[in-house]
Amino acid sequence: MRTFYEEWKMLDLVEQSEKIINNVSVNLELTNSKSEKNEIEPIWNLQIPNLHDFPIDAFLHIGFTHHKVILGKIKDFKERLFYVRRCADEHFTVEALKRSIAADDYRHQGALPNNFVQTLPAGQQALKAIGAFKDEYLLDYINVEELDVRDSADVDEKVVENAIIHNIKNFILTFGKDFAFIRNQYHLDAFGEDQYIDLLFFNRELNCLVAVELKRGKFKTSYLGQLQGYLSVLDGYERKAHENPAIGIILCKDMNKSFVDYVIRDYTKPMGVATYKTSKDMSEELRKALPDIEDLKKLLDTEEDIIF
Repeated sequence: MRTFYEEWKMLDLVEQSEKIINNVSVNLELTNSKSEKNEIEPIWNLQIPNLHDFPIDAFLHIGFTHHKVILGKIKDFKERLFYVRRCADEHFTVEALKRSIAADDYRHQGALPNNFVQTLPAGQQALKAIGAFKDEYLLDYINVEELDVRDSADVDEKVVENAIIHNIKNFILTFGKDFAFIRNQYHLDAFGEDQYIDLLFFNRELNCLVAVELKRGKFKTSYLGQLQGYLSVLDGYERKAHENPAIGIILCKDMNKSFVDYVIRDYTKPMGVATYKTSKDMSEELRKALPDIEDLKKLLDTEEDIIF
């Protein structure tokens, strides 16, 4: 409790400073001296953090145990606010919060190479799309041993896809909020050409279809051309009149972010590239920080029973 007060006492200071500034403003307006008021406000702003955009509703909404975890593991002020908002917006359990912190979602959120600003019609839609995806996802439930015994890259991708399908609830929790799963190997039939999207979702916040292509190896430029073709067919044959243009995400094992940032800007369909890690790729420190997968499954099953 003492730590909680000491770490958030600036909220009291801000309230006090605003009262002082308001009193000074009244006195200065009575004396018609507005210049002194303009000099005082920057001084206060230097002493007290600017908390006008502080998520007070989210701050009050989450539980004290959530606050304990955030204060215990996060030192940066902006990063703390990120997890406070995330806990409230996505109704995180304490375990989900610990998992999000262990995966370092703060630094991965909105960091994926993309061309959303150039290709999406409305500026706000582009910002929402950037915020909806991360540059790296932790798929720690994938059977790594099964992946390692395969030789063909195509077969490996199929194994990754099957692992995601069998753990679709976990994948959606990892991928982010407002995603609804439509199906895997979604069939596109246009001009007599049969094409199949690995995973197709719909995002309620973005109001658009999201096509995800899985790649076992390192990023290749040819993946962008393939995905652009899928998005063209989705927009021309599948998209509803009220929906926004479809977005494509390539999920691969590795990439050179600077290179992807450079080549993706010349494509006309909204696309992004992210990487994924399995349990084998995680550091020992990260493995210890994450909850046991069996305990997590039991927790999810319990929550599902309560909901339904």
